[in-house]
Amino acid sequence: MNTKLKNKIENLPQSSGVYFFYDKKEIIYIGKAINIKARVKNHFMQPSHRDNLFMEKVSSIKCTETNSEIEALILEANLIKKHLPKFNIVWRDDKNYFYVAIAKNKIGLPYFYITHQLNKSNVKGQLPNVSYIGPFIEGNSLKKTLKYLRRVFPYYTSGNHPKQKCTWCHLDLCPGPFLFENSHSLKASEGLREYKNNIQKLILVLRGQRKNVLNYLKKKMGNLAREKKFEKAGKIRDKMQALERIMEHSHIIDGQTASGHLTMDNWDKAKAILQKILGTKSKIERIECYDISNIQGKNATGSMVVFVNGSPERGQYKKFRIRMKQKPNDIAMLKEVFTRRFMHPEWNFPQIMLIDGGKAQLNAAISVKENLPTFFTPVKKVVSAKNIKVISIAKGRQELFIEGRKQPIPLKKLPQEIYNLIKHLDDEAHRFAITYHKKLRKEAMGL
Repeated sequence: MNTKLKNKIENLPQSSGVYFFYDKKEIIYIGKAINIKARVKNHFMQPSHRDNLFMEKVSSIKCTETNSEIEALILEANLIKKHLPKFNIVWRDDKNYFYVAIAKNKIGLPYFYITHQLNKSNVKGQLPNVSYIGPFIEGNSLKKTLKYLRRVFPYYTSGNHPKQKCTWCHLDLCPGPFLFENSHSLKASEGLREYKNNIQKLILVLRGQRKNVLNYLKKKMGNLAREKKFEKAGKIRDKMQALERIMEHSHIIDGQTASGHLTMDNWDKAKAILQKILGTKSKIERIECYDISNIQGKNATGSMVVFVNGSPERGQYKKFRIRMKQKPNDIAMLKEVFTRRFMHPEWNFPQIMLIDGGKAQLNAAISVKENLPTFFTPVKKVVSAKNIKVISIAKGRQELFIEGRKQPIPLKKLPQEIYNLIKHLDDEAHRFAITYHKKLRKEAMGL
């Protein structure tokens, strides 16, 4: 490897994305990685027998960063299809690459399945008009991605469905038997149109057009809210937020258990990195994360989730029903939640408070903390509120704001251990807030 390539590799980002190997001006290979720098280094330092076919031909390297491994997976597939790199295509055979196939049954219901082979199928009764998305290199990653996306856009995996609800139905991942059994009814026709609309959005996401889907959903939610159809607007809002969170999904920290708990070794490592980022030598044990959930100010709720030594302590979670006049004002709602939280020093104060929001939310929280009345002063042996470090995650611009630091840190620049910890906290706070918000919505509708 020449000096120019070595320097290029050293300057590659340590974030997820897609990388390109060039032979002069020709792209000869495209790959994806959760850590571009580490993956590219691996090609040169520990080459496989396939790498040895072309590594000597590589004259330059470029890359495109993404917000997550899932986005990288989708981008990789679309770029391979577009550029047909020589050393990607040479490996394609009936058993290597994966495709998402979209077929239709006799009543026009689309369904999805994964296949290795184009224009071939053993699916009984399948119609010939099958479309494909791909190629995808990693089958397991593709299956996981579809599993996540199925939470937002439930879909069928077969042209038939049993008369009773299947296992996927009970998990809200399948639309159920109704569309099959009542395909000629008006209600089923409306359900079929909605289902097809969802499938179109899922296809666009898999083709890398997530922003177009989010813009469409945002516009639709706004129209429904103006028509005071808050229940339908709420469903669209939930779908948008779920899609954004899924597309931000990153690789699970090594050493994290299925329940979301970290091993002590991994927590000790994450804690040391976190102390360095925050510029503190204080012992970090307790972290709290907050989220606000509402639609146009209606049935507003706040959530507080607690992690101790890197793991969720669900018995210490708190939920807040917003008392202020309910209008769209997330800053005022956040101030109310923080003020009410500080009224309870017996809960024990954390070393870190994480907020879902940007600079404005960060400043609001700091303002509450610094202007606490004297009667909120915690009792002896409880961490002082003044020593709490407040941070906030701005998901739109993918940045982390830190109290006392002028410039935010791009999330993609965070060490993977810290990125995953923050995302886990934020996801858990959102899940807890939205669950309570849905409950209040149903109560308000008398359900």
